[in-house]
Amino acid sequence: MLGDVIELSVVVRDLDQAIETFTRQYSLKVHHRGESKEFGFVNAILPTGIGHIELLQPTDPTKAVGRFLEKRGEGIHHVGYRVESVVEALEKLRAAGVRLIDETPRRGSRGTTIAFVHPRDMGGVLVELVQLG
Repeated sequence: MLGDVIELSVVVRDLDQAIETFTRQYSLKVHHRGESKEFGFVNAILPTGIGHIELLQPTDPTKAVGRFLEKRGEGIHHVGYRVESVVEALEKLRAAGVRLIDETPRRGSRGTTIAFVHPRDMGGVLVELVQLG
């Protein structure tokens, strides 16, 4: 059901410093920088072949990314896996008794369809299911 890892999102305290580290240490380049006021973060996307690393710096401590940083510190926030159909993946997970954050798919960025799976049933990792375009 799960395909390639296409996104690794990492929460950081200082986006500019993290960009400098990832570009220097891993020879990555920033493809895009953005902000989500709705979800309370600024980000940078660094392509890695078929996927990317997303660096997230919270701008609002009351939103999910800000709460994550306060509770857990810097580190991996979620892993995004490509799936052929988010609807089918959710149906299979629901039938297996897996807790879902998103009961139905929603629109992601760049024309994707996404849904999140609860980390308690995924070994402590927040999993994003991503259906491309």
